[in-house]
Amino acid sequence: MERLDPKKLTVEFSPDVTKTEPIIGRKYTVTHSDQTAELYLSIGLEYAYEKITSMRDEVLAEWRTNKEETILFVSVLVGGEYNPIITSVRNEVFRRELPLALEAIRYGDRELFAAHPELDNAPIIVNFEAPNTDYDQLENWGIGKDYK
Repeated sequence: MERLDPKKLTVEFSPDVTKTEPIIGRKYTVTHSDQTAELYLSIGLEYAYEKITSMRDEVLAEWRTNKEETILFVSVLVGGEYNPIITSVRNEVFRRELPLALEAIRYGDRELFAAHPELDNAPIIVNFEAPNTDYDQLENWGIGKDYK
């Protein structure tokens, strides 16, 4: 993979989490700058809604449990409008750029993964949200170590 340039990643931890705890309920907000190509990762118990712009091109992720299994549940908004052309383009962009966002989460929260190595084998489930059922999909995107 190795698309991530760590020098272009800024990581911010909120006061309600440490670098290794908690796991369940830990949330990630990944945003970026089109001008500088920098990525911003906020880690906390709430999403960093104040960092979300009107473009709605953020990636939101959260550690959850599903039948005793820990999963990283990721959400992206590919279509908030009923315009199939815009939804199609956004879907394409998210699918192309999502591996970079997942790398940012894996790298930016690497101390959590080091303290809890089982998270490298946790499934990553991605919810592509759209009003159009052709794009409204729930997909398995591998495991944490795929983005190491």
